[in-house]
Formats: sequence, structure tokens, C-alpha cells
Amino acid sequence: MARTATETRPSEARLRLLTTASQIFYAEGIHSVGVDRIIEEAKVTRATFYRHFPGKEDLILAYLQGADHAIRDQVETAVADLPPGDAVRAIAASIAKGIRSSGFRGCAFLNAVAEYPDPDHPVHQAVIAHRQWFLTTIDTLMTRVERRKAKPAAQHFVMLRDGAMAAGCLFDPKLISDTFLRGVDGLVEIHGSRPPSESARTTRPAARSRPSA
Repeated sequence: MARTATETRPSEARLRLLTTASQIFYAEGIHSVGVDRIIEEAKVTRATFYRHFPGKEDLILAYLQGADHAIRDQVETAVADLPPGDAVRAIAASIAKGIRSSGFRGCAFLNAVAEYPDPDHPVHQAVIAHRQWFLTTIDTLMTRVERRKAKPAAQHFVMLRDGAMAAGCLFDPKLISDTFLRGVDGLVEIHGSRPPSESARTTRPAARSRPSA
């Protein structure tokens, strides 16, 4: 039996709660924001909140899940129909665009994990899962550029990205974005260049010894 549109569409109250919480969590942090404020700003009752989210942790995980889906969509849009090297550059360009956007406050996942350092906590695990997906995505593209040393190249990209996201909300976002893009462009060029093989290298012939007089 087919499900109706009403059954498949999230309730308006849940969307309002999640949208409100996501905006506040990202702008101000997670621990500093209480459930009461979210309920008040979302204009719902306490009963409505707990009907959709049994506790604050469930709301936090839903916030991170939404951020994860948004980034996956962003990456998918950026890489559509592009060769792998250009796809890596396109992902970097989409990150740089976010850094230059108004209200940028760094990486939502790095911000969250700073507040949840316990590796066994569900929020920490959600952050690690997202980061592993992102690293795997870049690793796959780098492998298509050049199979050798793709993993270190992907790790290098993620470190460049993390640095840019951290610095982008502290310093001039345009300067940070331009520096990040130059770094990624150089990384792709270096990774994609194949050094000459041992057999192709020209070697200087060994000098002959002079006959003794």
C-alpha cells in the first residue's frame, strides 16, 4: 500500500524545531543552548518537542545528520560530470564558497566534536562517521587521478580543508579561501604528475679509468 504525502513528509513542528536548533547550535554552540530556548524560539509546546525528540541528544544527532546530508548533496552537485582532478577542485571551490558566506562559524562537525571529546559518545561517533565518508570520497577521486599515494593525498586535502575552516572564521575569509584553493590546486597537480620511471631516467655513463702512463 502506497504511503500518502502526509505520511512521508516530516511534520511542520519537527522541521521548525530542527531548523531552529540547527541555526542556534551552529552559531552559538551546543552545550550553551538549552531545550527551553529551542522550544520557545520554535514556538512549540514541550510536549511537541518530546514527541519528536525524546531528548536533547536526539535533536543534536538530527542536526548533525542534516548537516551531513547537506554536505553530501553539496559534494554530489560539485563533482557532477567532472573528471576526477576537476572534481577535487570543485569540492574545494564549494568549501571556499561556504567560508566566504555570511554567518560562517567554522565546520559544524569540528565544532561539535570539540564539545563531545568522548570517543564513545554518539555525537562523537556521528562526527567520525561523517569525516570518514568525506575522506573516502576524496581518496576515491585521488585514486582516479593517480593510484599511487592517493591516501596521503586525500589526507592532505582534508588537513587543508580543516585548516581553512578553522581560520576562515578568524581571519579574512577571502584570503583564507584563496590560500586554500591554491593549496588544493597544487596538491592535485603534484599528485597527478607521474615521475619518470627508473628505466626512463637517463644515467650518466661511468667514467672510464685512464690508462697509466
